[in-house]
Amino acid sequence: MKRWPARPILSLLLFGATLPLVAHSQERPAEVADTIRALEEQERKAVLDEDTAALERLWSEQLIVNNPQNQVSASRRVVLDRVKRGLIRYSKFERRIEAIRQNGEVVIVMGAEEVVPIGKAPRAGQTVRRRFTNVWQKEAGAWRMIARHANVLPSE
Repeated sequence: MKRWPARPILSLLLFGATLPLVAHSQERPAEVADTIRALEEQERKAVLDEDTAALERLWSEQLIVNNPQNQVSASRRVVLDRVKRGLIRYSKFERRIEAIRQNGEVVIVMGAEEVVPIGKAPRAGQTVRRRFTNVWQKEAGAWRMIARHANVLPSE
């Protein structure tokens, strides 16, 4: 029986194992932008509907938020707790994406939001305009929000 040289076979195996990674990282920017736009809409709707199961799917466990109350919420658990306690609750939540920029496995989204908080949420009953930045990262093959910053704009 003829033995194959180990080095070329090992090289072929390693090359073959990296093909999915190379193909994966070659997603077209327009496809990634479309995916992120869809996820942004899912996330906006989940916040509006107080759908914590959807938010758990969309938000990384490592999520960190610089929130509109000028505080840092250091984990997904903390933000979900704010939703469950009614501190993040809206009768209206609109989002306008102005820019999407991809850098490898990270996507940054920036734009404007308009919300009307209700119940125990800060500024309940007011129309609140704010600027936002959301950061998405690929985790185990799925895009998840890893960071968010939202600040309230001064009244006009």
